[in-house]
Amino acid sequence: MKYPHLFEPLAVRGALFRNRIFASPQGFYNVSADALPNAEMAAFYERKAMGGFAGVTVGDCIVQTRTGTHYPFLIKMDDPNVLPGISVMASAIKRHGAVASAELSHAGMYAQHSKSLCGGKLYGPAAMENKYGPVEEMPEDMILGIIEAYGSAAALARRAGFGMVTIHGGHGWLLHQFWSAQVNTRKDRWGGSFENRMRLPLAVVESVRKAVGAAFPIEYRMSGSECFDGGYGIDEGIQFAKALDGKVDIIHVSAGHHEQESAFIITHPTMFLPEGCNLQYAAEIKKHVKSPVATVGAFFDPDFMEETIASGKADIIALGRQSLADPDLPLKARAGREDEINRCIRCSSCFAGSGQWRLCFCATNPEICHELEFKAVPAPRFKKRVLIAGGGVAGMQAAISAAERGHSVVLCEKTDRLGGTLRCEEKVPFKKNLKWYLDKQTRLIERNPDIEVRLNTEVTPLLADTIDPDVIIAALGARPAMPPIKGIEHAYGAERVYREPELAGNSAVILGAGLVGLELSVFLAGRGVDVRVIEITDKPAVNEFSMHTQGLFDQIEKLGVKLHLSSSALEIRPGALSYEDREGVHELFADSIVYATGQKPLREEAAALARCAPEFYQIADCVMPDNIFAATQTAYTIAGDIGRIL
Repeated sequence: MKYPHLFEPLAVRGALFRNRIFASPQGFYNVSADALPNAEMAAFYERKAMGGFAGVTVGDCIVQTRTGTHYPFLIKMDDPNVLPGISVMASAIKRHGAVASAELSHAGMYAQHSKSLCGGKLYGPAAMENKYGPVEEMPEDMILGIIEAYGSAAALARRAGFGMVTIHGGHGWLLHQFWSAQVNTRKDRWGGSFENRMRLPLAVVESVRKAVGAAFPIEYRMSGSECFDGGYGIDEGIQFAKALDGKVDIIHVSAGHHEQESAFIITHPTMFLPEGCNLQYAAEIKKHVKSPVATVGAFFDPDFMEETIASGKADIIALGRQSLADPDLPLKARAGREDEINRCIRCSSCFAGSGQWRLCFCATNPEICHELEFKAVPAPRFKKRVLIAGGGVAGMQAAISAAERGHSVVLCEKTDRLGGTLRCEEKVPFKKNLKWYLDKQTRLIERNPDIEVRLNTEVTPLLADTIDPDVIIAALGARPAMPPIKGIEHAYGAERVYREPELAGNSAVILGAGLVGLELSVFLAGRGVDVRVIEITDKPAVNEFSMHTQGLFDQIEKLGVKLHLSSSALEIRPGALSYEDREGVHELFADSIVYATGQKPLREEAAALARCAPEFYQIADCVMPDNIFAATQTAYTIAGDIGRIL
C-alpha cells in the first residue's frame, strides 16, 4: 500500500475509524422553514461516507436554539422533531462504514438569529459591543442551562445513531469566547484567571461525557491560534489543549476566527495560501498532548497527508472543501489512483453558493448538492454517437460524462491541447490546482476508450457530415472583448499577458476590475510589477458572497495594487493611458496597458452546427460567458439528458 500510515485504522474509545481521513464539519442549509433535516441533507453526508472517509461530521448542530443560533436554518438539537431526520443521516453515514459525528455548537455573542428570540438581546462572556449590537454578560443560570443543553444534545445524537460528537470550541463561538482572555473579562468564577476561563469548556465536556457514557468518543474542535492582531497565539492554544488532554478523545486543531475577516480566510484558506497551511498549529500542540490530534486546512495531496501522519505531526487529516471537490478521495488514494483525484481549486464557489443560495455547490464537481437527484437519474435508453466541439472546461466535462453513460464520443479541439482558455493561467502560482484539474480531466479523457480526441481540429458543418453524429454539443467558448477605446491596438489582452507575463514590463495598467483583471493584477504584482487597475463602475465586478473575493482583496492590499474606480479610459498611447474620473482627466504612464473587459461568446460559430445532427446543444461560454461552475453543471446535466429518446 502506497499510504500505509494514512490508511492505518484508529481505535478511539468505542469507535474504530477505518483510516485517518475525516470529513470535517460542514453545514447543509437546503432545509425547510422549520429547519428539519431532509433527504437531500442525508444524501450530502452519505456521499462522503460512500467515498471512504473514516469519519463524517454533520456541522452546525445548535445545542440551544433560543440563545445560540446564528442562522435560522441550522439543526436545532433541542427540538425533538429533529430526531427522525438526524437518525436517517446517521444511518446513511454508518451503513457505508464511516463513523457519524454531530458537531455541537453555540454561537454565544454572535447568535444573531437568537437575538429576536431573546427579546432583542445578545449574550456573551462579558458586556461589550459587536457588529450585531450590544452584548450583555451571560447570567449564571443561562450558563448552567447551556452546559445542560450540550449534554442533552449529545444524548440525542447518540440516540439517533451517531458514533461520536464534536464539541465546537473554536472559530470564535461560545466556548472559544469564554476561553479567550481578550473577550472574557468577567469577574466571577466564569472569567478572569485561566482556571476560570476554562471552567465552561471543561464543564461542557463533563456534561457531554455524562450524557454519552465512557465508551463513546468526544472530539473537541479548537483554534490553535486566532490568527489576527490582538488575538491569542499558539502558546495559549497549547495551554488550552493541555487542559483538554485526557478529558476528550480527539483534539481537532483548526485556526482563526469566523468573525474576524483577516482570520476567516485563514480558517478557510484561500488559494493564495500553501497546502496544509494550518498544520503548524496542530504539529505544535501534538508535542504537548497524548490525545490523538486532527489537523485541517487546505489538504488535497495524499503524499503530503501520508508524510504528515508518518512524521507524527498529526494523527488525523480532516478535509473540508476537498471532500466536496472529490468525496472519493480516500478510495482513489487507497487504490493507487491519486492522479485522478479532483483537487479543490479553492475558488470558494461553495462559500459563494452558501451565501447566495444556501447551497454549497462545487465548481469542479457537478454532483455536489445534487446527490439525491443524481442517484435517481436513469440509465440512457439509447446509446448515441456524440460530437463535442471545443475541448475547454465544458467540452471536457461533457465528454467524460457522456462516455461514462455509455455513449461514443468524438471530442474536437482546434488547438494542440485540451483545456481551453484557462490554460493561459498555467504560470500563475496560486492557480496550480486549476492546472491540476485541467490535466486530470485530460488524463480521464485519454484513458477512456469511448472517447476519441482530435486535436488541431475545428468542427465545421463539413466535418460534422463526415462524422455523422447523433448529437452535437457546441462548447466553443468565447473570445476576449476588445473595448472601443482610441488606441486600443497599443494594449494587450489579459489572456496574452497571462501566457507571456514579461510583456507587462515593470509597470502595468489593467482595464477592468472583474475577476480576470483583479487576479491578473495580483499575479503581476506578485512578480514585482507596479499595477494600477481602472474600473468604469463604482465597485469591482466580483461576487460579494465569495470568500475568494476576501482573499483577493487581502492580496491586493498586501501587494500595493492601486484601484481607480468610477474611472473611464479615454485614450491609449504607447506607454500611457488617459482616463477620466469625477475629478477630471488624468494620465498614467506604464510599460504596458492590458484590457480585461469581458468576453464575447462565439454564438454564430456554434449556431452554424445546429442543423448537422438530430440533437444539438449549445452550452457554456458560447451561450453566455460565465464561470467554471456554470460550465461543469451544464455539461454534466446535458450529457445526462442524452439517450432518453431515440
